[in-house]
Amino acid sequence: LHLYTMSMYLLYESSSGYGLFEAHGLDEIGQNTEAVRSSVSDLSRFGRVVQLTAFHPSVSALDALNQINAVSEGYMSDELRSFLELNLPKVKEGKKPKFSLGVSEPKIGSCIFEATKIPCQSNEFVHELLRGVRQHFDRFIKDLKPGDLEKAQLGLAHSYSRAKVKFNVNRVDNMVIQAIFLLDTLDKDINSFAMRVREWYSWHFPELVKIVNDNYLYARVSKMIEDKSKLSEEHIPMLTEVLGDEDKAREVVEAGKASMGQDLSPLDLINVQTFAQRVMGLADYRKNLHDYLVAKMSDIAPNLAALIGDMVGARLISHAGSLTNLAKCPSSTLQILGAEKALFRALKTRGNTPKYGLIFHSSFIGRAAAKNKGRIARYLANKCSIASRIDCFADSSTTAFGEKLREQVEERLEFYDKGVAPRKNVDVMKEVMENLEKKDEGEEKAVEGSEKKKKKEKRKAEEKDEEVEEEEEKSKKKKKKSKVVEEEVTTDNGNSKKKKKKKTKLQDDE
Repeated sequence: LHLYTMSMYLLYESSSGYGLFEAHGLDEIGQNTEAVRSSVSDLSRFGRVVQLTAFHPSVSALDALNQINAVSEGYMSDELRSFLELNLPKVKEGKKPKFSLGVSEPKIGSCIFEATKIPCQSNEFVHELLRGVRQHFDRFIKDLKPGDLEKAQLGLAHSYSRAKVKFNVNRVDNMVIQAIFLLDTLDKDINSFAMRVREWYSWHFPELVKIVNDNYLYARVSKMIEDKSKLSEEHIPMLTEVLGDEDKAREVVEAGKASMGQDLSPLDLINVQTFAQRVMGLADYRKNLHDYLVAKMSDIAPNLAALIGDMVGARLISHAGSLTNLAKCPSSTLQILGAEKALFRALKTRGNTPKYGLIFHSSFIGRAAAKNKGRIARYLANKCSIASRIDCFADSSTTAFGEKLREQVEERLEFYDKGVAPRKNVDVMKEVMENLEKKDEGEEKAVEGSEKKKKKEKRKAEEKDEEVEEEEEKSKKKKKKSKVVEEEVTTDNGNSKKKKKKKTKLQDDE
């Protein structure tokens, strides 16, 4: 209790500014946590013990955001330092201070103590006192109108959360989640729409379905042919360009001539062509979206993408909810992500639990023998867990870890097939770290070398400029001297002497 018998101040960070309160006569509300907790709600008792010493309002919304960011990061801003030094008693060197400062966070307290030597404390007792200050804060500040504090809190909360969301634009995993959902939807839609094109156009040209199997190519060919009765040898080069095979193109032309299909009116054909064009547009957009997803995965989770592939990696992130959630998952959970139904059914019926979920789509499990599928799934989930954690918490983006983890899975497959002993994970990770360090050193040397080269070139250019200036000055001096000599000679004698005089003067200069 010796801390509470000495003078205590409380620092309260509000949305409208910093408040400094002095707590004295703590016997009024009690000196233990429970007593304070019960008496905090009574303003008449609490107001006699805790009184406002000073208040530093925020200048603007931006200033309030900067101050709250500083507090949340655990460092003291210049405004807070000057506010405390101005309003707290001075701490004399060599003497023990007779007061302490109560703060809400121990991190900011240690920062204040290091900078100003003001003793700080943060415990349940202080938290209860600060809870009382928060509850009655609008009564302490007389100039606050009803609703002002709530507006300030709401505005600051919005700007603070917006600033946190915008922390790193390149690594927002929500874009990957939306892209993979949209890809799945597009796959279903393109498939059903392509089947509709086949059915619709087959009424006119039924033989085409057997010749062209691919949905996208079928839509392109049907758009190109339009009316089968107009097919001729002239269409073969165009069809060859689309199908990539001249024999198939000839087969299409021959089938068109002998087709058993019904004739369609021009209006019906236009509708079929329009729909086929839409299907082609969707297929092209799906391709662009896939490229976008690959690019985003290389930014967000490069190691996971290098290990297990862009699509499976994106599905894992999407199923977990975010990259952070995936990184928090243990490898046993990651292994069966996507097979929750089978897992709970197995637990309920006490049957065999599933060996894999979404990671089944990885090529590694397909390549493993039937008896080793479960073992390789467990090993792959282990490596995926490591890769996702590196991607989530690493400062720099690199695929080096993912590539090495992939090599380890390949080695494990060889171990199951041929019995070749794989490398240990510790050794592989050390190797990656050493390679990255060497790469960083090489880049630094290259940067230093380029800077030195630039400096040398700059120095040479400056020296050349100086030489040119010196030559210009010399030529100016020569001209001046020759003129002076010329004037002197013309006043005394004739033209012949003047020329000689000029020559000798120039020779002296040389």
